[in-house]
Amino acid sequence: MSRLLCIDIGNTQMVFGLYQHDNLISHWRLSSSPHITSDELSWQLYGMFSQFGHNPKSIDGIMVASVVPHLDIVLRDACFQTCGCKVAFIGDSDVKTGMAVDYKNPREVGGDRIANAIAAREQYGSPSIVLDCGTATTFDIITPDGHYAGGLIMPGMDIALEALCQRAAKLPEISIHTTKDLIGRDTISSMQAGSYWVTVDGLSGIIDRLHALPTYAHAPVIATGGLAERIAQDIPSLTALEPHLTLDGLYILASRHFQT
Repeated sequence: MSRLLCIDIGNTQMVFGLYQHDNLISHWRLSSSPHITSDELSWQLYGMFSQFGHNPKSIDGIMVASVVPHLDIVLRDACFQTCGCKVAFIGDSDVKTGMAVDYKNPREVGGDRIANAIAAREQYGSPSIVLDCGTATTFDIITPDGHYAGGLIMPGMDIALEALCQRAAKLPEISIHTTKDLIGRDTISSMQAGSYWVTVDGLSGIIDRLHALPTYAHAPVIATGGLAERIAQDIPSLTALEPHLTLDGLYILASRHFQT
């Protein structure tokens, strides 16, 4: 396969990555609007392909991870309109991930988390730990024998701040912001310091707890997700920052699936 399109449908954004011969040659983000139609999304897709100078009809296959079920049919139809090729989803009966899942109900694990685990295992070996900072913040754990062990799920950084602003009438709406100051001198800087450092120290503490488990004492920790870059510099226990880890995992699956 010469060109494969990989798509991660998240609660806030859809992330697209176009791969050619193992290289990510273009990537872009579109809003995960709950009201978008397949025709509208098709036009957006066509526009992004045009902007980057690619012919959508040159795509050989499309692999998708989705945590927004009501967008699946919309995306499938839009991709067929725009690219005219097969679309496969993690979770489809014919998509074999090659990763055993130790969850009590394996189908509960989001496709993005499986893609993260596949990419981490491929690039960093087993065991390994993935920290994904998006709408939700998650840890995904890969066992020494390469299984998906499970993980942790918690509110994302922006979601936690949004909830605080909604429940406290006098607090303004802000987003998480990198800060070196521990003590804020006004309401906004106090909120920024509190939200930033509770996130950094909280995630660092979880990593320390995971590394305290004998099985994962030396497991590399790979950070990904749209918000990871904001905090990575202050978490020294991170092994690497991989902004496109989910797309890379989808590409690994796509390159196997569309060659069979």
